[in-house]
Amino acid sequence: MRKQWNFSQVKSLFDLPLFDVLFTAQTVHRKNFKKNEIQISTLLSIKTGSCPEDCKYCPQSFKYKTHVKKEKLLDIQKILSYAKKAKKIGSERFCMGAAWKNVKDKDIPYLETIIKEIKKMGLETCMTLGTLNKYQAEKLSKAGLDFYNHNLDTSMNFYKNIVTTRNYQDRLNTLEIVRKSGIKVCSGGIIGLGEQVNDRIELLLQLSNLSEVPESIPINMLVRIKGTPMENNREVDVFDFIRTVAVTRIMMPKSYIRLSAGRENMNEQTQAMCFMAGANSIFYGCKLLTTSNPEQTSDLNLFKKLGLHSKNNQIDFKNYENLNNVPQKNETISNKNYYNAGIL
Repeated sequence: MRKQWNFSQVKSLFDLPLFDVLFTAQTVHRKNFKKNEIQISTLLSIKTGSCPEDCKYCPQSFKYKTHVKKEKLLDIQKILSYAKKAKKIGSERFCMGAAWKNVKDKDIPYLETIIKEIKKMGLETCMTLGTLNKYQAEKLSKAGLDFYNHNLDTSMNFYKNIVTTRNYQDRLNTLEIVRKSGIKVCSGGIIGLGEQVNDRIELLLQLSNLSEVPESIPINMLVRIKGTPMENNREVDVFDFIRTVAVTRIMMPKSYIRLSAGRENMNEQTQAMCFMAGANSIFYGCKLLTTSNPEQTSDLNLFKKLGLHSKNNQIDFKNYENLNNVPQKNETISNKNYYNAGIL
């Protein structure tokens, strides 16, 4: 039976000395996962820019003047080419994001085909497409979609300061629809939005007390993008970020915790402490849309230093560069197709 957390219990975890919370988190982690093993995912934007939402952290919103250029839905063959490269370099899960407020029924057959073809490659599939209704979720589930990402971002109370084009309950409703359809849930938050510690506590309480705990929990560090309302936000204290990862691990011991947006800005020591705190999933093998992931050589060197390996022990860094060289009609696909703005 899983533990039901309350505010005072979680607050006591945040108040622990850092080394104490790290020790507890690593102990919990080793009881539930193989030591030194990480889950590897690759992330691709299949539709970029012109999003009707107004998330203040996101450069894909049509409301903000950023470097992001509008791109239509990618051709299916182009997506499959990326998926094949991702598989070759050792990714276990292929994640796809579209800058939509909600999915349209007319797009469901397209999405079903993509899911089925990528599943044939032996990859897990994940999508983040905005709000889903019951019919759409059931169709994607039947096609074989493994995970659906729909972040809560922050606490219910602070959420209205971040987004006005949807409300928190909309997010919770979609998560419940996804869960009932049989698709696994990927949902997490962003640190650095201007929230207080209490907001981080409320976010983790919300996630841990869902009908079922999310199988995958992305913890993002805000990437301050020029042109968005949050470009001048205060930098996140790395120890606060590490502490949040550790508390997440203690509260949700069986979930994969992914270091997502912001990893490029973390040095080796910060990443190492996050892994010690219980993070055991990353994106790799590509440049994200608005910020780059660490270079392949940096990842390879760090994993070697830390003794980390993937689930299947098949990380192939020699093929990193190939992921960014998928020809399409005598053209090279730009890294700008990679999706980070929704922060997965």
